[in-house]
Amino acid sequence: MGYLFDPDNWEWLTTGNNAQFVFEGFLVNIQIALIAMVLSLIVGLVLALARLGRNRLITGAVGVWIDIWRNVPLLLLILYVYLAMPQPWKETWENLAPGFLSDVLQDGSVFAALIALVLYNSAVLAEIMRAGILSLDRGQNEAAVALGLTYWQRMRIVILPQGLRRMLPATVSQLITLNKDTTLVSIIAIQEVMRHGRILTGQNFFGGVQAPILQVFLFIGALFIVTNLALSRLSHSLEIREQERTGTTVEPVTGLEDQVVIAQARDS
Repeated sequence: MGYLFDPDNWEWLTTGNNAQFVFEGFLVNIQIALIAMVLSLIVGLVLALARLGRNRLITGAVGVWIDIWRNVPLLLLILYVYLAMPQPWKETWENLAPGFLSDVLQDGSVFAALIALVLYNSAVLAEIMRAGILSLDRGQNEAAVALGLTYWQRMRIVILPQGLRRMLPATVSQLITLNKDTTLVSIIAIQEVMRHGRILTGQNFFGGVQAPILQVFLFIGALFIVTNLALSRLSHSLEIREQERTGTTVEPVTGLEDQVVIAQARDS
């Protein structure tokens, strides 16, 4: 424990621009996570609605798609997409990437990382969303039918608002996992926080002061803890505000195992 809290082992943090170097890498992770979160939520909702549709061919194909991508190890998926992606795709991303993105995010490797993250997380989120929708009482849909609402009106006005509230905890949990999983993109040489950390620890005396590997990665871990706690608190605040607005509470769908059980019960 003395080694852990020894001030000499933390001197690197206040020396030169070492802290700024770590924060710059962490900002890359946050940007990748935000883009992947938005795309994964959109694609996940589309997949969930497609799997809940009435066309058995489409629901079967979407089910196979979801089962494939959510069962592939994410590290392997990132590496595979990076190696398999045609070079023109990477060049297109580099040419079309918005100028406000950092230089790191305008690299073609980031496009491969984003595709892999979206493939995996959209598949998981699709099951979360499907379970949240199926967990609603059948009477909700029957009442909407009795009112003469079309399928899409029922989904937009009745089903989705209630289902989204139920799946909020599980959705936020998956988004937190996504944020942590951005550290895996260092395998394809993206200059994010883990690679910056390894650069610091790879030097005997970076900026004239040694940067011990344990302290460097503890600091990086603390950055993720603070960010993910903030995301959890935001989710909790949204739940409370929704409960106050509607005056009701709903039983949340909290884990992937619970979601699978609910979905299987509804399908049987």
